[in-house]
Amino acid sequence: MIDYQRLFHTGIRVPDVDAAMAEMGPTLGVTWASVQHNPAQQVWTPQQGLQTVALTFAYSCEGPQHLELLAGERGTIWDGSADPGVHHVGVWVDDVAAETERCVSAGWQVAAAAASPDDGYGAFTYVVPPSGPIVELVWSAIEPAFESWWSGGRLGSERS
Repeated sequence: MIDYQRLFHTGIRVPDVDAAMAEMGPTLGVTWASVQHNPAQQVWTPQQGLQTVALTFAYSCEGPQHLELLAGERGTIWDGSADPGVHHVGVWVDDVAAETERCVSAGWQVAAAAASPDDGYGAFTYVVPPSGPIVELVWSAIEPAFESWWSGGRLGSERS
């Protein structure tokens, strides 16, 4: 069962991450970890299969409930140009594949994943219950890397 007490972020699609950081940071009293730009983010969707897309994102440093700002290419699940706003909530899970399959068995749908179902979904999935809100299941093994990033370290494909 998904432990909702492990909720750690709210994902917000935006057209421009830097502009959203400037708009939201001072008013909400949050600072931001370094912006990440991944020009080759792998994502699998039921409609398009596995694809590589550009994704820019940043998280608030303050938690335990972080804000995640996402800006993706037009037409992707992260496209904030036409429909910006709250997109999903993220929850740490120890076994993404098992939790995703459990959700599917309960009537939920997979909206996207880091890898195809045949390849075990990867480090995250977006699952959607019939009532609608997207829940991102994120592999808890990467939590230490995020904690380090939120504390001023590097996450990965950091832009200058």
